[in-house]
Formats: sequence, C-alpha cells, structure tokens
Amino acid sequence: MTATATDTTTNPEGLDREETISRDELEALQLARLQQTVRSAYENVPLYTRKFDEAGVHPDDLKELEDLRKFPYTTKADLREAYPFGMFAVPMNQVVRVHASSGTTGRPTVVGYTRQDIDTWATMVARCLRLSGVRPGDILQNSYGYGLFTGGLGAHYGAEKLGCTVVPMSGGQTEKQIQMIQDFEPRAILCTPTYLLTIMDAMRTKGIDPRSTSLKVAVLGAEPWTAEMRRELEAGFDIDACDIYGLSEVMGPGVAGESNETKDGAHIWEDHFRPEIIDPFTDDVLADGEHGELVFTSLTKQALPIIRYRTRDLTRLLPGTARPSHRRMGRITGRSDDMIILRGVNMFPSQIEEIALRIPGLSPHFQLHLTRPNRMDQLTVKIERRDDCTVEDARTAAAELGRQMKIHIGSTATIEICDPGSLERSSGKLRRIYDLRETGQA
Repeated sequence: MTATATDTTTNPEGLDREETISRDELEALQLARLQQTVRSAYENVPLYTRKFDEAGVHPDDLKELEDLRKFPYTTKADLREAYPFGMFAVPMNQVVRVHASSGTTGRPTVVGYTRQDIDTWATMVARCLRLSGVRPGDILQNSYGYGLFTGGLGAHYGAEKLGCTVVPMSGGQTEKQIQMIQDFEPRAILCTPTYLLTIMDAMRTKGIDPRSTSLKVAVLGAEPWTAEMRRELEAGFDIDACDIYGLSEVMGPGVAGESNETKDGAHIWEDHFRPEIIDPFTDDVLADGEHGELVFTSLTKQALPIIRYRTRDLTRLLPGTARPSHRRMGRITGRSDDMIILRGVNMFPSQIEEIALRIPGLSPHFQLHLTRPNRMDQLTVKIERRDDCTVEDARTAAAELGRQMKIHIGSTATIEICDPGSLERSSGKLRRIYDLRETGQA
C-alpha cells in the first residue's frame, strides 16, 4: 500500500505511475486496497467493529466497489467519541505523529500517522504542487499554520519531497510575510485564499505593487473560494492560483489538487481515496455529476483508516481532465454545516462572494451578521468598498448587491457598506458568519 517510486529517467515530468494508469486499472487497485482497509478497520478499531455489526455488514461483504454503500458512515461525532486515540488501528509505538482539530465546538478530532502514512501524505502533496505548477528547485513560502493543524507540516513535507526550498513562515505576521517575499524571492506561496488577499492589501498599503514580486504560483486551500476570488488574486499578483483540497480527518492537504493548465477543479488521488457524493438529507449515494455532500474512504492509511467519512463539503464529481483516470471535484459551494437558512431560503457565503465580486466598487472583504429582531431572522451583509469607490458609488453598489441577491439567491438582506480596511482580516482561515440570533445582539 505504499506510494510507487518514480523513475525520472523514463518519466521526466516525475509523475507517479498511478497518476497515469487506466480507469480500469485504477478501480482494480481501489478494490484491493479498499478490502484491506475495511478489514483493518473492522479488526482493529472498536468503533468500526460496533458500527459494522450494528449495520449487519462484514468486510467479507465487500466484493465490488459498489458494495461500499452497504457500510455505515463515519462522522466527526464518531471521532470525538473515540477521543483521543480510540480510532487508531495500530499500536501507539507505530504512530509517529498526531494532529488534531481546534476543538472550539467540542472535543478535538485526533488523527494519527505511521511513518508510511507520513511518506504517502508527502507524496500526495507533492503531486498536488507539481500539478499546480510548482517545480523542484523552487523557493516556496509556506504560510499555512504549523502545529496541531495539518496544513503547515503537511504542506511542508510535500514541498520538500517535490524538491523545493521551503520557507516555513507559518500563518500570521503579515509584515514579516511581505519581508520574506521581498528578501527570499519565493516563486510559490501556500496559504488560504483570504490570507493571500490580506497580504495583497497589506502590500498595497505599504506602496508595494504585488505584481512586482517574485511570486508566480499560489496553491490555496483550507476554505472554499470562488472563480471571482481567483481572478482577483491572479490579477492582483500576476500569478497562477490553484486549489488544493484536504481535511484532517481524511489525511490533511493533498487529497486533491488542481492543474494550473486546466484550472477546472481539483483532481482526487483515487489510488489513495475513494470518493462518493451523497444526498445530505436522505444519505442516498448520487451519480457522478449530481450535487451533494462529499464522502471519503481512505484506501492506504494505516494508523487511522477512515470509512465513508462525511466531510460536509458540498460539491459534485466530474470526469478527470489533466489526470483523466482520476475524477475531479467541482467547485465547493459551501459546507452543509455553514449553510445559512434565512426565512426558508438556503444560502452560502460563497454565493454572496461570487455576486459581490462582479459588482464594481465592492471588495472581497465582507461579513454576514445574522440577527433576530422582533422574532424574525435578518441578514446584514457588511462589505467594504474599494479604495477608488466613492460614497455615492458605494450606495449604488449596495443597492445592486441587494438586488442581485434577491434574484440569484431568493432572499433579502440589509447591505452595510464599510470603509476600506475596517473589517477583520484573515490570518489563516477567515470567519465569515456571525450568528448573533441566540445572543440577542443587533
């Protein structure tokens, strides 16, 4: 179940063999690895033993890929129930690293890695970076947070495996980020899209033209972002900006990556992960092309095999392009647990970002405030005007945003235009939604 070594003498692009095998070969590999993973989970993880028995399924029932739908889902609540190490399928003396979520909404979710898991993870990240236009020998500034969060170290090991010189900047310290970009002249940067936006704004405030820097490639992830945000960043820095996808419970960054040539969604590395799309309300498995909740089963993880993990990310599966045998993820429209239900209308922050960035005068910096005056839910969109937008133009832009939200989302909102630089900036993952309904704040 190890990642295949690459022969660079016959494969000058450095692609792993599994990146280019046929779909039939890939699915045969998936089935063999899936059967091994499901058996390991059942025999070594008490939670899976119980869940499989309660569902009336056994590893022997997995005879073809479609049989996976017989097995129960895994949720974040399951990982919290098994806190801290109850999900591990190997003894602790084989676990060389643990990561964990912040635990701000309950117990943290803890994940573990064997030495082979770490090597596989680095290989997946290296694939993503190479696909996005990063090359061996590049200086790469890693501005994902280090520590228990998987982003920093996951990206770091992958960049080193690709052959990059890594600047381990971590998140925050925006002034220092800019200094390192100017002094070390990295060709690539890794961070969240909203944090790269923060760096761009800070550069302009200092009188630095972001387009004049050494940066040519940005590999951005850890939060949903729109095509409009991509255009904003690419034009602002004169770079190629590509997506990288992952989540801690499945592995970390590197589950899927986007090609800088096609820029049409992240290809999932299906030799290591089996994706499904389900209806988040009925739990039914949906066909490729249909929109729903993304579910992942790991195929090669040793320390923490994960079976049908509900990511809460909403997307769809599409045929592969840059890597034809590996399916792509469509744009993530949001998370089912980030969905705002306003007077019976469902909406996501990404929808508002998409609309706002099409309106001249409005910036990408906005917050969504939910209140409940007079027992009626109300949404206020607080959004900054751009520097060159006059107060009068801002009023026109606000009216247009409200009108477009009514047309395309079907809900009304109060639009509050804010001065440039007045809203909180990202130093990693950005908070968009402020739900004040229970606090009684206006």
